[in-house]
Amino acid sequence: MYEKTVKVAAIHDLSGVGRCSLSVILPTLSVLGIQVCPVPTAILSAHTGGFGDIVKHDLSGYILPALEHYESLNYNFNCVYSGYLASVEQISHCLEFFSYYEYSLKVVDPVMADNGKPYKMFTPDFFTRMKELVAVADIVTPNITEAAVLLSENTSKNELTSQEIKSYLVRISELGPEIAVITSVVCGGMVYNAGYDKKHSKFWRVPVKYINVNYPGTGDIFTSVLTGSILKGDSLPIAMNRATAFLDRAIKMTYSYSTETREGIMLENCLDFLLTNTALFDYEQF
Repeated sequence: MYEKTVKVAAIHDLSGVGRCSLSVILPTLSVLGIQVCPVPTAILSAHTGGFGDIVKHDLSGYILPALEHYESLNYNFNCVYSGYLASVEQISHCLEFFSYYEYSLKVVDPVMADNGKPYKMFTPDFFTRMKELVAVADIVTPNITEAAVLLSENTSKNELTSQEIKSYLVRISELGPEIAVITSVVCGGMVYNAGYDKKHSKFWRVPVKYINVNYPGTGDIFTSVLTGSILKGDSLPIAMNRATAFLDRAIKMTYSYSTETREGIMLENCLDFLLTNTALFDYEQF
């Protein structure tokens, strides 16, 4: 029997070169059987990590008229999923999107920092306003640096204890979301993706088989697989497992070819992993 397609409004940038944002979100969610309706926040000739002076076109003037058009059509999205936002103004636009689609799943990937440092293009006002967006989200997926920014903690701290991770997760959930997932957490010499389900008061973590390489776009892919899995009915730990296992295989495969890291993972060679029953890592409560 034909099943109605699940639709996601993806409010992200589009980078022409370097695999990240919409260029990886579209195929990843599509393979999971989910229709992606892009709402681009900016168009970039390449992502900002290693391609010199990029060409960038801000699309702040596009987002609200697009929303108004969808309103006029009475068009429904099952999920609204935001990522890189080019300005404080765009945070306000996302808030309007979330307000109109109040009964849809709201996912926020608060793209604003990495590797112990906030991104230079963002102001303290941007970080403050990002908390407003997190407050209305159902799911939020910061990396460990972004989690520290949201909580006004030291962003350069290299390792956290289990209790500190739990504290971060609970405090982020207290901002509003039912589910908080922090990626790339170092604890006891191990690397984890850690999550908290506020409704059931449970903490979950999935070990990451760490490889000393950093590819752009992995956060976008992780959140996309996590979101797609939850939309298809997976529990939080299973969704975290699926996203972690997929990225592990994709990163290892890419690393074996010694490609330039700025090009991102070789996603087009890895998507078939999502079509099979990807071997899940051992998740655990902590």
